Amino acid sequence: MQKPFQIIKHILRTEKGTKLEPQNKYIFCVNKKANKVQIKEAIEYIYRVKVHSVNTTVMPGKMRRVRYKAGKTPDWKKALVTLQKGQKINIT
Repeated sequence: MQKPFQIIKHILRTEKGTKLEPQNKYIFCVNKKANKVQIKEAIEYIYRVKVHSVNTTVMPGKMRRVRYKAGKTPDWKKALVTLQKGQKINIT
């Protein structure tokens, strides 16, 4: 079993994520092998909030080029976490 701080890598501070905050939704970058139950437990443990639901998606890596060599950034997993009413994550 993974520890909560190994499951949750960081919160994503994007324009879309900022627009979702009034709806009690937050976006996290999570470990690719973590499932929804593990993500829910990790968020509740780290931030001391109650999670209503978790939606996940695997984001494909992008093609990049450095000089003459083509490569690909790694795939990563994104979790959209909806909190219960009255709950909030303090982001400072």
